[in-house]
Amino acid sequence: MKTKLIKNLMAPLVVAFGLVSMAAAGTPPKGSTEAGTGGRLQGTWDMQITLTDCAGHVIRSFPSLIEFVAGNTIVESNAGTPQALKTPGEGVWRHTTDNNYAFRFKFFTFDAQNVFTGWTIIAGETTVDETGNANSGTATVEVYDPNGNLLVSLCAETSGTRFEL
Repeated sequence: MKTKLIKNLMAPLVVAFGLVSMAAAGTPPKGSTEAGTGGRLQGTWDMQITLTDCAGHVIRSFPSLIEFVAGNTIVESNAGTPQALKTPGEGVWRHTTDNNYAFRFKFFTFDAQNVFTGWTIIAGETTVDETGNANSGTATVEVYDPNGNLLVSLCAETSGTRFEL
């Protein structure tokens, strides 16, 4: 009898906490500059990434989908590395000045045998245009081995458009 009562009380509480969490996720944090600008960067962006050797020589280009989430977090996925060989990128972003934003995210990498091979950290800046529907910027890409040794540093140019219905 007690077990049934506890289950009956817990189910509505779990649902209520879930709804409160979802509502809070849609609200910019207190003091965020995004609150008054209609979320200029917040949202999902269809990006094109061009990797270079930092001397201007293009290594390759590929598409990426980046979500700048309320609460200043990032979720990223790209076609530059097969998804079976990497985790999604996760990180943070913040407003810097005017239409400019800084971001940083990290993903873990694996080989074809699913052995951990290290991680990559991408850090950069982007500027949202006046329409709020396009952005462009630059980033650094640092690739590390499993022991935290830096293997290579690359540069990237980014450009994108807002992904919407």
